Parts: sequence; C-alpha cells; structure tokens
Amino acid sequence: MNESTTPRLIIISGPSGAGKSTVTRRLLSDCELPLRLSVSATTRDPRPGEQDGREYHFLTQQRFEE
Repeated sequence: MNESTTPRLIIISGPSGAGKSTVTRRLLSDCELPLRLSVSATTRDPRPGEQDGREYHFLTQQRFEE
C-alpha cells in the first residue's frame, strides 16, 4: 500500500459530555471520506432498544478482563 491508500485511524477521545458523539456524527454525515465507526465494548447492561454488536458489545466483567 502506498501512503495515499493506507487506512488511517482517527481516535476521538474526551470525558463524558465533551461532545465526542456530536463530532463523530458530524464527521460521518458530512465527510466525503469512507469513514466507519467502531463498536465499543461495555460491561453495563443494554438499554431499551440497544442491540449487542450495534451500539456496543455487551460483555460480562470477567469476559471484558480476559
């Protein structure tokens, strides 16, 4: 792969309430680049309407620590 076709990783990080989701949604809707969103893992229970593998990967604490 040459530099122009090498995939790039963009990490958006910050504390809760900093606007990470807002920035991410804007990038995904407005950017002409082929961007995709990764699915994070969490040990919390799913909220109503959330589906494993879509919003999060819902894991037990033990599985998360493996």
